[in-house]
Amino acid sequence: MRYTAFTSYDIVLLAQGLGVSLALFLATTIIGLLLGSLWAIIRFYRVPVLMQIVTVFAELLKNSPVLVQLFLVFFGLPAFARLNVTPVEAAVITLSGNTAAFVYVIAVSAIESIGRDQIEAARVSGLSRWQVLRHIIAPQAMAFAIGPLTGLLVNQLQVTSLISVIGVVDLTKIGNILNLRTLKPFIVWAIVGGLYYVMAKLVAFGGATLEKRLRAHTAWKGL
Repeated sequence: MRYTAFTSYDIVLLAQGLGVSLALFLATTIIGLLLGSLWAIIRFYRVPVLMQIVTVFAELLKNSPVLVQLFLVFFGLPAFARLNVTPVEAAVITLSGNTAAFVYVIAVSAIESIGRDQIEAARVSGLSRWQVLRHIIAPQAMAFAIGPLTGLLVNQLQVTSLISVIGVVDLTKIGNILNLRTLKPFIVWAIVGGLYYVMAKLVAFGGATLEKRLRAHTAWKGL
């Protein structure tokens, strides 16, 4: 194998890897937030059968290693379900499910922090379940959950680096390629780590800004 120095094209490679990591993070975050919130609503309204299934599924996902889940999806679905999945599809399925499990825990805690007297008063006033969920539960739960959710998303951003082991050409995979080609691990991984750091700080900043606005809004509304 021929070892060469860094080239200007390496910047393009890093940008492409960064784009893949960001795209997967955003996609799995959106899916995970929707699924986790839906599971929390099922738990809150105690939907028969579904509540038990959701609870068991979330427990399995949040208490097992993400790498193991990734291997089970990538190798298990073709072997047992006869479903061929690409590395990207396996990454989306795994990271979305794992994110959803932790969002579920945070959402349940946020919902349970709301006084039952508010919910009962709203129901007595004639509001439907949907109206109670939208106008009473959701605003307060979001203000409570945004801090833990921000911490979760920063962690999930770091977890995306694991998908390189199944062949997804993300930022970590590009870093490994550049490292093998240049034999300059300190420089390569310092750059890769710096890019992850910048992304994490942006996520944390966005979460802190949103939390500040939500808390100001709920305080103004008298919630």
